[in-house]
Amino acid sequence: MLTLDKLTAGYGPVTALQDVTFSAGKGQITAVLGANGAGKTTLLRTVSGLHRPESGTISLDGQPLRKVNAEQMPALGMVHVPEGRGVITELTIEENLRLGGLAKGGKLRSEDLERVYELFPVLADRRASLAHTLSGGERQMLVIGRALMSEPRLLLLDEPSLGLAPRIVAQIFDLLRGLVDDQGLSVLLVEQNARSALSVADHGVVLNLGRVVADEKASVLAADDQLRHAYLGF
Repeated sequence: MLTLDKLTAGYGPVTALQDVTFSAGKGQITAVLGANGAGKTTLLRTVSGLHRPESGTISLDGQPLRKVNAEQMPALGMVHVPEGRGVITELTIEENLRLGGLAKGGKLRSEDLERVYELFPVLADRRASLAHTLSGGERQMLVIGRALMSEPRLLLLDEPSLGLAPRIVAQIFDLLRGLVDDQGLSVLLVEQNARSALSVADHGVVLNLGRVVADEKASVLAADDQLRHAYLGF
């Protein structure tokens, strides 16, 4: 379980997160929702060690993470997939995936590659193709597959639906749901597409101006008309 307690972070005089407290359960999708500027991306960057908090605590299964460097996180079971579908376009699909396997340290196993290819058959069919030939949706599949190569317990995903067609979004969210249900993966999902996120999540946290304004089961948030209209835009 990921636990945040009174987490505060900012950039100079600007406070991006203020006393953020919540838990993301094992084997669940926890959606972090809110408008632009709510602090969602800063939250993921702080949890993954890319940005240092000013105060508060972060722990994964009881292990403190606040002072752990981002480079050490994969070995501890946490992988962060930032917004933007950042692939190395000059490398092949398989070379990109192999880089993900190296992040955890130790020997890269062929079965890890085959497991990702089973999840994403389109990548298997084009494993020797350069990554720059992929569509936006295929690139999103590649960065998720690359993250899964390190066998994480907790996957941090920042806006995976951004700029993708609804059909591709549904496909990716269905895949995440399957990984959680079948393999026990935990997912912390940052999304501006609140409707889609709540449809697949177990739990939801709503941020507004860096503060938690709701922390409930996803079904409860989806049914709360007042909260949805005030903070989620649907």
